[in-house]
Amino acid sequence: MRVVGIGKRLVGEGQPCFLAAEVGINHNGEMNLAHRLIDAAVEAGADAVKFQNYRTEDFISDRSLTHEYMSQGKTVVESQYDMFKRCELALGHLLELREHCDQRGVVFFSTPTSESGIRDLSNLGALLLKNGSDYLVHLPLIRAMARSGLPTVISTGMAEEGDIKDAVDTFREAGGTEMILLHCTSSYPTPPEDVHLRKIPTLARRFECAVGLSDHTEGVVAAIGAVALGACMLEKHFTLDKSLGGPDHRFSADPAEFRELVQSVRIMEKSLGSPELRPASSEVLGRRDYRLSCVAARELSAGHCLTASDVAFRRPGVGFPPKAVDGLIKRKLVGNVPPGHVFTSEDFAR
Repeated sequence: MRVVGIGKRLVGEGQPCFLAAEVGINHNGEMNLAHRLIDAAVEAGADAVKFQNYRTEDFISDRSLTHEYMSQGKTVVESQYDMFKRCELALGHLLELREHCDQRGVVFFSTPTSESGIRDLSNLGALLLKNGSDYLVHLPLIRAMARSGLPTVISTGMAEEGDIKDAVDTFREAGGTEMILLHCTSSYPTPPEDVHLRKIPTLARRFECAVGLSDHTEGVVAAIGAVALGACMLEKHFTLDKSLGGPDHRFSADPAEFRELVQSVRIMEKSLGSPELRPASSEVLGRRDYRLSCVAARELSAGHCLTASDVAFRRPGVGFPPKAVDGLIKRKLVGNVPPGHVFTSEDFAR
């Protein structure tokens, strides 16, 4: 399906782009900050706010694994386990955040890392699930998402085509019908040469579904280009302040940048307009004022048969257009005409 229902919203072909502020772990494990992020996202124009309801033990058992990132101008190397563990959200916290989103009129959704996490979201009344790029090959979890009956967003970072096909086939074979694929480059931040926005229409054709972009670039250019290429959903990491401590704040959109993104997307949607090959409504007067007519190149007398040298082309476009000039040659004038006279059918003998 190329149109997916998310609560009262329709997302997909012919619908406004669905704009999601990805909080992820940018709440730094602080609920007050998480709530402030929801409010800021709403004020910036987001349609949805996304969190992550992972359990660190679902994907990390080796506590010696480290992650290196830039934070507050410094290189930080820390335990992956510790980094993720401090940002886990308890079930009560998720309920609190979902209720806040409901109050502010935005869609709450989240990325689970287990079947119990899917059940938690379903019980909380979440309208949407997200499968991250790192879990694209976790087909049992994708199968469980499909069986939940909830619309599901599947990110495709780091994927070969076969990986995407396996995930899509698994979702559909398990009874899932409402799916959005997100083109994604799992590089933080993503350099422009690695974005490859042309994958978006390729994914839409290949898998016949709604497609969007999980954007890890800096700025809004890639997101606007994605909309021009048919993206129906944009997910962008979101922070209150790029200078906050943590792995993702540096490349996330702050409220001003996200607001610019929203405004630019809405302008792009208007600019895409209709594929019909006809003048825009604002051009109608221009056809008269700026186009050319066949006019008399000099004073001509009644009875004169026009030659090519008798005709010039001048504004406005209210008479015969230049392309009609061959049909005027050798036609006889019924009256005298001054230089610059715009020829009409009344000037010639029938």
